[in-house]
Amino acid sequence: MTENTPKTYREAVQRGCEALQEAGVPEAFLQAQQLLWYVCGMTPADWLMRREDSIPAGEWEAFSAVIEKRVTRIPLQYLTGEQEFMGLPFRVSPAVLIPRQDTEHLVEEALACCEGKRVLDMCTGSGCIAISIAKLGKPASVTGADISPEALAVAKDNAKRLEAEVIWVQSDMFAGIAGEYDVIVSNPPYIPPEQIAGLEPEVKDYEPRIALYGGEDGLEYYRVLVTESAKRLRPAGNGEKGGILMVEIGYDQGVSVPALFREAGFADVRVKKDSAGLDRVVVGHL
Repeated sequence: MTENTPKTYREAVQRGCEALQEAGVPEAFLQAQQLLWYVCGMTPADWLMRREDSIPAGEWEAFSAVIEKRVTRIPLQYLTGEQEFMGLPFRVSPAVLIPRQDTEHLVEEALACCEGKRVLDMCTGSGCIAISIAKLGKPASVTGADISPEALAVAKDNAKRLEAEVIWVQSDMFAGIAGEYDVIVSNPPYIPPEQIAGLEPEVKDYEPRIALYGGEDGLEYYRVLVTESAKRLRPAGNGEKGGILMVEIGYDQGVSVPALFREAGFADVRVKKDSAGLDRVVVGHL
């Protein structure tokens, strides 16, 4: 793409769009546009004002380079280093799962019950759940835990930039977790091996496998979560319900995961659907 520099920014985006379309990248025009804005430091308002301006050769070369990377299906967010979640800008890298809008349903559930509560986010990744709860809710405290030191480095950076107070713990699930919590949230790995092969290249080839693979049946981490959370959550007493566990699930786990909750002694177990009408969040309390 580097030869024959286009005359304008608009023509550059069109050339980038054509390259992405040939590679089968979805939403090719929008992605080319976002990459141009990223490379050239443009805002949407800048684009409206400058799209017919001449594009400097250096900016065209830089834009061509990121388009060539996107053609290989490297995720857009790993190229720009950022993804919005709950209205907040999170930095991301190949060390963490890219935050998704589906997970906002989990955060919304947590925000509805976290005021004055001690919250634990297990498998925190980029920290998007823990930080969103700390920033948008009024919890007594928020702890984010992950086995990956690389993921925790990203989470800590996000917390610093967004000025969120979160306690970070490197832990293999609950092995390094002490104390009692009122609310435990988690978006654990939940994809079984037969489904991983059918994922988009951006996901299966570039996002961390450790954040995707949920064991042979996709339920490995849920078994740990329900068993260990039952020990770490505030028990029921004095006429009050006990602590709450809430998790994100795959679209086909709306029966199997609630069953694990009930087997572990959780009550009032319910499933919340996402905006597409798919089962997305399971909630229960002790």
